[in-house]
Amino acid sequence: MSSVDNSELRVGMVGYAFMGAAHSQAWRTVNRVFDLPVRARMALICGRDESKVADAAVRLGWDGHTTDWRELIARDDIDIVDVCTPGDSHAEITIAALEAGKHVLCEKPLANTVDEARAMVAAAAKAQTVGVRAMCGFNYRRVPAVSLMRELVASGRLGTIRHVRAVYLQDWITDPQFPLVWRLQKDKAGSGALGDIGAHIIDLTQFVTGKRITGVSAITETFVKERPLPAESSGLAASADGAGGAGATGQVTVDDAAVFVARLDGGGLATYEATRFATGRRNALRVEINGSLGSVAFDLERLNELEFFDATEPGVEQGFRRILVTEGDHPYMAAWWPPGHIIGYEHSFTHEFRDFLAALASGSDPTPSFADALQVQLVLDAVARSAEIGSSWTEVEPVLAPVSA
Repeated sequence: MSSVDNSELRVGMVGYAFMGAAHSQAWRTVNRVFDLPVRARMALICGRDESKVADAAVRLGWDGHTTDWRELIARDDIDIVDVCTPGDSHAEITIAALEAGKHVLCEKPLANTVDEARAMVAAAAKAQTVGVRAMCGFNYRRVPAVSLMRELVASGRLGTIRHVRAVYLQDWITDPQFPLVWRLQKDKAGSGALGDIGAHIIDLTQFVTGKRITGVSAITETFVKERPLPAESSGLAASADGAGGAGATGQVTVDDAAVFVARLDGGGLATYEATRFATGRRNALRVEINGSLGSVAFDLERLNELEFFDATEPGVEQGFRRILVTEGDHPYMAAWWPPGHIIGYEHSFTHEFRDFLAALASGSDPTPSFADALQVQLVLDAVARSAEIGSSWTEVEPVLAPVSA
């Protein structure tokens, strides 16, 4: 695998909203914090609205802007394509970029369907043969406390994994008058809370434990089934009182909440909950792992800490203790502040881009790969199928599709 020879990699990013802003922050920061053999240049940002993307280019620090992602991919002065769009365009943009010889960083979930995700994996595998790399952006892997959590599990400190308990709770659509944004439309988002935030805890728990989900039994619910159309979205399907205009509404076509139990390939049991209707919970992600020798827990609202229980200690000394993950020998932390000085959400993206650039520079494959992201997609698909047929036990399909006779 050949390494990147040029010292500057020019980035073109498609999308400029929430994830676009988070990614821009990371691209601006990564080379100022980490000593890397290559530098990222924020060359071009793309969005459909000319005035908005022009403003975003100035505000977020990009050299230029365009309204056509095909133009971005066709340019010779773009080396990396960063895809921050809704899921319905991930496959088309990513495959075109890989075929054009561009490295790709694509936000999670990888696609809206398993078929799209498999096509993206195939395109990435073909591009890899000529030194072109691809990675999916599961940023929570790069929280230092999560990386330390993985190290504790991998080193055997927890023994045999018996239980995984994961929740991701939000409340931003509890108001029935909240408009029908793209995240609430299946054709654009693929799924609701399941794919948006459920994908994070599926990937995070599999990353930390090294175990794969092999089967699930699930239920999902859409609590508010019809919502007002956004003023600028008169083209959306609406109820009989007319598309667009005052009082127009449209159908919510994704889940508001998903709950499922799962079995891991090592025999462990797991429970997962992803919801946008946990009133009072803004962005509450929590994961706990219980093993034969101990337990460890992570809470995103206290992202610089771990709770750790060591069952091998004398009984009179046992109890959950806090590990403050800010030491220089903790994952990623040497690049930042003196011990005890905390970091935040945005740093996870900077760490993600650090690892991506380092892999490109060395000619190695960045992780999570598209195949890793496909595995998460297959779990999402199994959850959706299980819920559709009434909580029936559903096996997770293998990443490699069976070869027909």
